[in-house]
Amino acid sequence: MKKGIIGKKIGMTQIFDEKGNVIPVTVIEAGPCTVVQKKTVENDGYDAVKLGFEDIAEKKLSKPALGEFKKTGVEAKKYLKEFRLEDTSALNVGDKVTAAAFAAGDHVDVTGITKGRGYTGVIKRWNAHILKMTHGTGPIHREVGSMGCTSSPSRVFKNKHMAGQYGNEQVTALNLSVVKIDEEKNLIAVKGAVPGAKGGVVFIRDSVKA
Repeated sequence: MKKGIIGKKIGMTQIFDEKGNVIPVTVIEAGPCTVVQKKTVENDGYDAVKLGFEDIAEKKLSKPALGEFKKTGVEAKKYLKEFRLEDTSALNVGDKVTAAAFAAGDHVDVTGITKGRGYTGVIKRWNAHILKMTHGTGPIHREVGSMGCTSSPSRVFKNKHMAGQYGNEQVTALNLSVVKIDEEKNLIAVKGAVPGAKGGVVFIRDSVKA
């Protein structure tokens, strides 16, 4: 990976290309991020940088977290993320990383926390079909139905699709293309949908597939 950045999802819109085609895009406020820590092969066994995004009052941080910023002399940041890079020689503690690090045409992976939908049934969570809406089925049209277990194996197999917590988990959308960059406002327009709600924090990195 050559570059990465922390951002905030603003929302979706559409962009028209030169031929008049409509491209659905997600707009992300990417950075500016500050290099909080730099790791090297000599000291840590691998090359990486830890980026910080969005200022936060020092009184809201724990003493260990605040001590990390005091040690390096960097302003306290609300969100931190470590990116393993092939070459970190161009970055030092205190440097700024902006949306200008990316360009239109790049392919990126975007990681975010999906919208939490609470405790849901199998139809909403796993797209199971409802039971027949006929006489005799009873008031269980949206229930999971038979588990298919008899005296052998006399149990429900692990990972059975059942009701439970849906959403609010980390998901990565792979190989999305960057459609447009606004360096002045630090905005990146990425083709397609990105995990999470409006205002959610996302992590953008070079695509592992491209």
